[in-house]
Amino acid sequence: MHYLAEGLRLPTNALDYSILILYFVVVLGVGFAARASVKTSLDFFLSGRSLPAWVTGLAFVAANLGALEILGMAANGAQYGVYTVHWYWVGAIPAMVFLGLVMMPFYYGSKVRSVPEFLLHRYGPSSHLLSSIIFSIASVLIAGVNLYAMAIVVEALLGWPQWVAIVVAGLFVLVYITLGGLSSAIYNEVLQFFVILAALIPLTVVGLKRVGGWSGLSDSLTESHGANFTSAWGGTGIGSDNPLGANWLTIVLGLGFCLSFGYWTTNFAEVQRALSAKNLSAAQRTPLIAAFPKIFIPLIVVVPGLIALVVEPGIGTEKSGLQYNDAIPLLMRDLLPNGVLGVAVTGLLAAFMAGMAANVSSFNTVFTNDIWRAYVKKGRPDAHYLLTGRVVTAIGVLCGMGTAFIASSFSNIMNYLQTLFSFFNVPLFCVFIIGMFWKRATAAAGFWGLLAGTVAAMINYFWLYKGGVISIPSDQGANFVSAIVAFVVGGVVMVGVTPFTKPKPVESLAGLVYGTTSPGLAEPPAAGDEAWYRKPALLGWGAIVLAALCYVPFSL
Repeated sequence: MHYLAEGLRLPTNALDYSILILYFVVVLGVGFAARASVKTSLDFFLSGRSLPAWVTGLAFVAANLGALEILGMAANGAQYGVYTVHWYWVGAIPAMVFLGLVMMPFYYGSKVRSVPEFLLHRYGPSSHLLSSIIFSIASVLIAGVNLYAMAIVVEALLGWPQWVAIVVAGLFVLVYITLGGLSSAIYNEVLQFFVILAALIPLTVVGLKRVGGWSGLSDSLTESHGANFTSAWGGTGIGSDNPLGANWLTIVLGLGFCLSFGYWTTNFAEVQRALSAKNLSAAQRTPLIAAFPKIFIPLIVVVPGLIALVVEPGIGTEKSGLQYNDAIPLLMRDLLPNGVLGVAVTGLLAAFMAGMAANVSSFNTVFTNDIWRAYVKKGRPDAHYLLTGRVVTAIGVLCGMGTAFIASSFSNIMNYLQTLFSFFNVPLFCVFIIGMFWKRATAAAGFWGLLAGTVAAMINYFWLYKGGVISIPSDQGANFVSAIVAFVVGGVVMVGVTPFTKPKPVESLAGLVYGTTSPGLAEPPAAGDEAWYRKPALLGWGAIVLAALCYVPFSL
C-alpha cells in the first residue's frame, strides 16, 4: 500500500479542525433530517421521485466530483498534461447531453427504479441478472477508489495509517446514507458541491500565482515536457508520440464515444439522481444542468495537477516517493494558509464522500431491487425491502473498504477507474444502445453481447496489453483500445446472435425502443417547464457549443 512521502503531512491547526468538525456535524444533521422523509423503499432508493431539477442537477455533477475527479484528474494532469481536458469536453459533455435528450425519456417514462431494470423490460431476466451482478461488482470497486482517496487526505491530515483512515471514513458515510437514503446523499451532495468549489478555487488561484500565472506555467511545462504537453490535440496524429499514448482516433472513439457514453448513460450512480427528479422535464434537465459546471471543472482540478508538476518536478517518480495521486495534497501543504487549508481539506473529504455515497446508494438500490426483490425474496412487504436496503448499504461500505486496498496499488487512480469503465460500462452501453434503436435485437443477443463485450475488454487489457502481446504506450491508451474492443465485440455478437433467436413481441417494447411511445411520456409539462430557458434542447446544444469553444485556446 502507498504511504505518503515523508514531509507531506499537512500543517493543520485548531482553526482547520474546527471547520472540518463543523462540516461533519452538518452532514450528519442532514442525514437525520432526511430520515423523517423515508417511509417507503421508493423514498429510500429514489427520494420518492420528488426533487427539483436544480437539486438533482447539482447532485449529478457532485456525485461525479469524487476521487475520480479531484485526485484522479489532477493526477492525469500531472502525468498527461492538457490532454486531460478531453475527459470533459469530448469525454463527458456530448454523453451527458445524449443522456438528457435521448435516454432519459426512456428511463423515466418506463418508471424503472434502476438501469438494470430497464434491461429486464427490454430483453428479459438473463440480461437483467447479469447486468445487475456486473453493476454491483463495479459499484463496490469504484466506492473503494473514493475511500482510498479519502484515506490519502486523512493520512496527510492526521497521520493515521491508511487502513485506519479507510475504516473510519467508510463508517461515517455508512451512517448518513443508512439514515436518510438517497435524499440524504443528494442533499449532502449539493452542499458538498459548493464546499468543493470553496476548496479548489483558492488552491488554483494561489497555485497559478506561485508559478507565474498561466503563461509562466505553460512556459515551464513546455521547457520540461515539450510543446504538446500544453496542447489539447498537438501530437495526436496517427503514429505520433505523445504522453497520453493515444491518437485522435482512439481519443474520439475510445474516450469520446465508448468510455464516455458507456459511463454517463448507463452508470446508475449518475442516472439515479435524474430518476429521483419530480417529473420528466426535471429528469431530462438534470444532466443538462450538470453539464455547464462540468465544462469548467478542468480549471480547478486539471490545472492544479499541472501546477504540482512545476512545484515538484519529480512527482510520479520512485526517486521522489510521490505518486501522481499526491498532486492535490502536495499543493495544499505548500500553498495554503491555515483556515483556507481547513476549507480545502473539508472540500476534499466532501468530494470523496459524495463519490462514495453515490456508488453505495446505487449499489444498495440495484442489489435490493434487481437481485434480492427480483430473484431471491419475491413479493415481500415493502418494509422488508427498506430494511434490506439499509443492511445492503452496510455490506456495500464494508466491501468498499476491501476494494480500497486494490485502488492503492495504482500510482494514478484515474488509470484504474478507466480500466473498470472499459470492463463494465462500455459493454452495457453497447447492449443498451443497440436494443434502444433496433427492435429486432433479442433477449439472447442482449445477454451474450453483454458477456462477450466484458470478457473481450478483460482479455485485451490483461492478456494482450499487460501480457506484452501488443504494445500500447500507456495504461490510458490501453483503456481506450479496450473500450473500443468491448463495444465492437459486444455489437458483433448481438448482430450475429439476433437472426437465430426469437425477438420479443413488438407490443411489449412500447416506450423501450426509439420510435415507440410509452404512457409515462404522455404527462403534460408541469407549470413553468414550458419556459424557453428550461427547454432541454436549448440547454443541451448550448452545452455542446460551449464545450467546443473551450478547445480553441488549447488548439492554437
